[in-house]
Amino acid sequence: MYHYTEGGLRNVWLANGYKIKKTPFGDAVAIQGGDELEAALCKALTRKPSPLTGGELRFIRLSGFKLSQAALAGLLGCDAQSLARWEKSRPPKLSDRMVRVLYSSHADGNEPICAVVGRLQVIERAQHTRIEMTAKKGEWKPTFKIEPEKRGEALAA
Repeated sequence: MYHYTEGGLRNVWLANGYKIKKTPFGDAVAIQGGDELEAALCKALTRKPSPLTGGELRFIRLSGFKLSQAALAGLLGCDAQSLARWEKSRPPKLSDRMVRVLYSSHADGNEPICAVVGRLQVIERAQHTRIEMTAKKGEWKPTFKIEPEKRGEALAA
């Protein structure tokens, strides 16, 4: 068995689905279907009977939601510092349950939850958004074009 500690998890072992390869620098592990494994681990974490640890919360945030601390904190109705603290220790019961419900709904394709998480992911990737307005039949419609941040250029407030 392979003790899977990637992403800060301490309580996960892989029975199969991996290969150990010899390299000039020592043993290396190749895991089959890494993205699928991360999704399955996030689902398993939401179903485990004991409370989430801080490392598990962080894993779900990064691998499952793919959100920053600030974005997930906003979704949970708390500040980023609180979430950072929970990731070092343990989330409160209500936040633990909320993360489980939100991730499970997101993973199961709940459209409103997926839309919110998707918007948060886009917002985090977008450094600048150009809004192009088009008039059509007396109505204005926006088109959003995400532009990557240019080096040395600050985000205009």
